[in-house]
Amino acid sequence: MSAEVESTFPQARPAGCPMDLAPQYGRWQEGQGLVRVRPPVGDPVWLVTRHEDVRRVLADVRFSSDMTAAGYPKLFVPPLILPGAFIALDPPEHTRLRAMLTGEFTTRRMQALRPKVQAIVDGALEELLAGPAPADLVTAFARPVAAVVICELLGVPAADQRLFLGWTETLHRRDVPPAAHQEANEALFGYMDALVARKSAEPTDDLIGRLVVERVRTGELSHGELVAFALLLLAGGLDTSANVIGLSTLSLLLDRSQWTALAAEPALLDGAVEEMLRFHTITQWGIGRAATTDLEVGGTTVRAGEGVILLLPAANRDPSVFAEPDRFDVRREARGHLTLGHGVHHCIGQGLARLELQVAMGTLVRRLPELALAVPQADVGFQDDMFVYGVHGLPVTW
Repeated sequence: MSAEVESTFPQARPAGCPMDLAPQYGRWQEGQGLVRVRPPVGDPVWLVTRHEDVRRVLADVRFSSDMTAAGYPKLFVPPLILPGAFIALDPPEHTRLRAMLTGEFTTRRMQALRPKVQAIVDGALEELLAGPAPADLVTAFARPVAAVVICELLGVPAADQRLFLGWTETLHRRDVPPAAHQEANEALFGYMDALVARKSAEPTDDLIGRLVVERVRTGELSHGELVAFALLLLAGGLDTSANVIGLSTLSLLLDRSQWTALAAEPALLDGAVEEMLRFHTITQWGIGRAATTDLEVGGTTVRAGEGVILLLPAANRDPSVFAEPDRFDVRREARGHLTLGHGVHHCIGQGLARLELQVAMGTLVRRLPELALAVPQADVGFQDDMFVYGVHGLPVTW
């Protein structure tokens, strides 16, 4: 029989401390590690909080990623699961589909993109500096950089990129009605469906065009699966980079010595990016899995058909792995973090995410040594009620 429900999930961050996690998570982590919680929708599930336990579940394919599997946490089920959305599939289908993309994200290909990413970052920064101050760093820099980089990778024409910015901005706003969110979602899907169709007729030298030639025309990949690929990459590329840029800039501005250290010691940047990813784990409500057989995790038996939520932010603040885990430190060795996953489902675009952060944050600290918050910290709005954590806006001056 399953354990009694311990509490509800998610728990609120402490008032006035938006970079901290709910204290209860740390208490559970120090205690039993796995606890039964009740999410807003669906049946109770196991919440996994320790780094070792989260890593172990991520590596075990007997915990299913199939969002239709019995017990899968309802908190994570989207309104539509597209064919080809391999993040919601298990091997061997996951393996088959993911393998078609791995060649697009090799270290060599990512490094070849560095000059392009640098040009995009420089262009966005020039537009920011040419406008009035104060300005919102999120809408004027972080989101445009993330959107244009992923559009360039996919092969979205430059003339259409502002359309993407408009749709994604709508999807990130809380002050618009549900119908507007639905309209933006449908517009994104319709545009991508049409773009794949155009590139199927006349392939171009970009990710979508190459997959058309190498996979669709060979019969290995369907039109619908390629559309799903593109939408997954678009969503992942935007959410990761834009939100981490915003949160990391805020953390650095709140501790000026770390901003100065990065500007003075460029060699710190690669390690600092890992700390940015660890400390600001943006998947604030974790990721879901469902046990397909009885399994033991951290001394607790999880039965077949029971759901688990892997609380990545808590795992990345585990004091048994990271000393003083609630302190942001650009000199920390943070490479053991789980922000970008582990096992067969580790983020396929992790090289691109790191590249964007290295270029964007390195350029900001180098070119804007006087960047500062234009409002009190208490006036910065955070995405407390959203699956992906971040700041709604970051007013800055220079």
